[in-house]
Amino acid sequence: MSRIRTTASAATVAAVLAACLGCGGGSPGGGAGTSADADGATPMEMWIFGELHGVLYEQMADRWNELHPDRAIDLRLTVYPYQDMHNKLQLAANSGAGMPDLADIEVTKFANFVRGDDPPLMDLSAAAEPYREDVVEARLDLYSRGDAVYGYPTHVGAFVTFYNTELLEEAGIDYSTIVTWDDFAAAGAEYHAATGRAFGTANTDVFFVEPLVIAQHGGELFAEDGTVQVDSPEVVRSFEMMQDMVETGAIAPIPGSSPDDEEAYGSIARGDFAAIVYPAWYTSRFVDYMPDLAGKVAIAPAPVVAGSDTLTIGGGGTGTAVAAGSPVRDLAAEWLAFAKLSPEANVAVWEVLGFDPVNMAVWEDEEVTRDPDNQFNQYFTTNLFDVLNQVKDGIEHFESFGSPDLPAVNSRFGTVTLTEIYESGVPAREALEQAQRELKNELRQG
Repeated sequence: MSRIRTTASAATVAAVLAACLGCGGGSPGGGAGTSADADGATPMEMWIFGELHGVLYEQMADRWNELHPDRAIDLRLTVYPYQDMHNKLQLAANSGAGMPDLADIEVTKFANFVRGDDPPLMDLSAAAEPYREDVVEARLDLYSRGDAVYGYPTHVGAFVTFYNTELLEEAGIDYSTIVTWDDFAAAGAEYHAATGRAFGTANTDVFFVEPLVIAQHGGELFAEDGTVQVDSPEVVRSFEMMQDMVETGAIAPIPGSSPDDEEAYGSIARGDFAAIVYPAWYTSRFVDYMPDLAGKVAIAPAPVVAGSDTLTIGGGGTGTAVAAGSPVRDLAAEWLAFAKLSPEANVAVWEVLGFDPVNMAVWEDEEVTRDPDNQFNQYFTTNLFDVLNQVKDGIEHFESFGSPDLPAVNSRFGTVTLTEIYESGVPAREALEQAQRELKNELRQG
């Protein structure tokens, strides 16, 4: 049993969910309380901002009720616009009243809800135990503080590379020989010389690929005491490497300023770029927005810095949490672990959302990973799970993604620094030293 409510500004969401779920309306607001419905199901209020996540949660609520009829839940979903939901949730957390029982929290916002010694979120460690052995630990780490797990991940978001094999074959380039960033840079320069087009992308409004390179260099954006360090040797080295690729034509700014933009989809579909380094969830963007490239795109591991043990990191994400003050917190935590961490849930994450599942047991299930009817398996010339299994021992946690000051860094880089380095030609070191000064001032770390 479940109910769904969308806000007026999310009409599209309502249409999507109505088509998939056929549910009625629920009441927004604070926790659902402990009183059961007439049929004995326990009401649970949940706030989300991603429409398709609701489809997954509804499926998992229905499946839970089939397996546990004596502990059935009545999931009452409310879909808010991204910023509205986080603002509303923050106000409820600050006031100590009005929190829903469960909520999706985007990764860059999560640190705001786990500050101090008494966060408003429940420690979910115990509920995770039945699945923890198979779950990518780096993604649990992202939503943990000390030994406490405060959120469950939705996907790994492992960085991979999407290669347009048709374009590369025409240029005489074998993507399977690209292992390191040096290989990527050399192939990119060769491709640019042969075609006049860029090989990969330089993204100017989203600070996303660079953290992968920084992590592979052994760096972080913040020091151990939490102070910003965007001009550290590792960060400078990473950006100098990227800037060198811009100068050789191996990478270039993409229309729309990032691959995840409508203008960029058109550019990639036209063949303006041959290699996209992005998280594995970008599979859905190809399938949904670039259908004409079906059968022409291969998925391969992301390039690595030579000698690094970090093969990839997770990019983006949503941590789902349970309110510490929820009167149904124990049942909510148990259901949430089932809905986010179980093999059954992670099959749905792949089949419904096209995301790389956090439960690695799914990666070995060939009935799922090699299903010939799966739209993602049909689209790509290589299998995503082959790539994930190839890099699984090198998926690392980038500590900086958990910093409460990450939004300030993202904002500075996405509005100023990336454009300076990739479009204006400001030397990377100079641009980063300026960013460091301004961020220290903004964050009052001076």
